[in-house]
Amino acid sequence: MKKREFWMLVTPSLVVMVGLLAVPLYRTIEWSLQNVNYGDPGTFIGLSNYTTALTDPRFGRAVVFTVGLTLVVTAILLVLGYLLAVAVNRLHRMRPIVLGLLLLAYVIPGLVGATMFSWLFDSNFGGPVNYLIAHVTGQDLLWFTDTWPNRVVLTLNIVWFLLPFAMLVILAGLQSVNPEVLEAAKIDGAGPFRLHWNVIIPSVSGVIGFVILISLMDVLRVFDPLVALSPQAAAIGNESIMFYIYSVAFKDGGQQLGLGSAINVLLIIIIGIMLIPSIRATAREGSR
Repeated sequence: MKKREFWMLVTPSLVVMVGLLAVPLYRTIEWSLQNVNYGDPGTFIGLSNYTTALTDPRFGRAVVFTVGLTLVVTAILLVLGYLLAVAVNRLHRMRPIVLGLLLLAYVIPGLVGATMFSWLFDSNFGGPVNYLIAHVTGQDLLWFTDTWPNRVVLTLNIVWFLLPFAMLVILAGLQSVNPEVLEAAKIDGAGPFRLHWNVIIPSVSGVIGFVILISLMDVLRVFDPLVALSPQAAAIGNESIMFYIYSVAFKDGGQQLGLGSAINVLLIIIIGIMLIPSIRATAREGSR
């Protein structure tokens, strides 16, 4: 490929990336160092916004909750995504139908899906989960106002939303495993567990690393489910970092755009730190 052709193909993507990524990132960093009111030029105040954020107990609780939720959801996605991918990979004629049904959850907008999901636990809409639990245990759980029941609902919803993606990516990796390697392992006496643990999983480790990478980024930035499923997130300790940013910078006519930008920069740093192991593993896998 000639140099001119290369730049003709790359330039449009570079322009879009600069417009949609670099410019907003620059503005966010700039505002994080200012006292900004909507419609007015900002006033430089240095690192005051960062100091305010880092000394706010609410920010600390949001970080602990978000990181904990991310680790739990990612672990569940890996296990269920792999098991589901193995099951779907064994299907033949029914595979397109099953994939279509599973992907419905992923194509529904997050806020709409979370609202629909809440009906399973809301007695005002019949709440079949509430009905079953009350019938078996005699207890009526407060899914939207109690801390741990609410965390269970949030975790289930996020897993329900992201599981089809994790399953589909892992399924693509499973289909790329060399059948001859699997047959050789079976001849050598490898049982189902050893076949998966010692042969298949190492063969798709790059795909699994990619799933971890995307899952970490998605869950660390979780926002939509909290709007529908955790209306009292801050009060019960289930506020994500993104929800905290929204509350500081936008909710109830808030004017703390500079503080919200500083928290956003801190979130980017947290995401970068948590992605380092996955990026390293993916890079090592790609260099083989």
